[in-house]
Amino acid sequence: MWSTSIYTQSILRLPKCARLMSMYPSHFAEPVIQKDSQAASRNELAHIPIKAATNDSSDSIFFGVLQNKLVKYITKKGNRSLANELLTETFEIIKRTQIERYNLSKSDREKIIIDAEKLLINAIENSRPLLQLSAIKRGGVKYQVPIPLTEKKSYFLAMKWLLDAAREKDRKVKLPEKLAWEILDAACGQGRVIKKKDDLHRQCESNRAYAHYRWS
Repeated sequence: MWSTSIYTQSILRLPKCARLMSMYPSHFAEPVIQKDSQAASRNELAHIPIKAATNDSSDSIFFGVLQNKLVKYITKKGNRSLANELLTETFEIIKRTQIERYNLSKSDREKIIIDAEKLLINAIENSRPLLQLSAIKRGGVKYQVPIPLTEKKSYFLAMKWLLDAAREKDRKVKLPEKLAWEILDAACGQGRVIKKKDDLHRQCESNRAYAHYRWS
């Protein structure tokens, strides 16, 4: 048996590019979860080994790509099952609310979306910021420079803002109900999250004169 110090020294001597442990070789392809994409890539992946899908991968209506990310952001202290229940209850409240609106509305029923998944996607797409302000120092002065966001970061900010807006509301109301109303407001292009995105874009527009500091 090696002592702890010898084992640590042997790890430190390894090159930076070395991997201590890998379940799959590099030539294994990533798994395709969505059923629509499986038919398109069937011929390409027919003779290529594929990695096993993770436990949280599913093509269910409640566990899509965005839903899985939102569940991870809701999760606290590793309690993922509770986060799944909260998101499922949020979808139930959204669908129940939209069905009530559909039954009460005698006209414009075609504009009312009942599918909770579509409403969530619309809410996230409407809440996604395109730019952010980054402090860049030039000549001893810090300037707030508008910088375009990556797709991953914009989706993260949109879902984070929705959750923060829901958690900032009345503590006597449960999270699924507050989150459902925030999603419904954002899907319609209104609410605090949309205002926050518009304010950020307005600040980026006012600081557009400093945009060239990104490259200088």
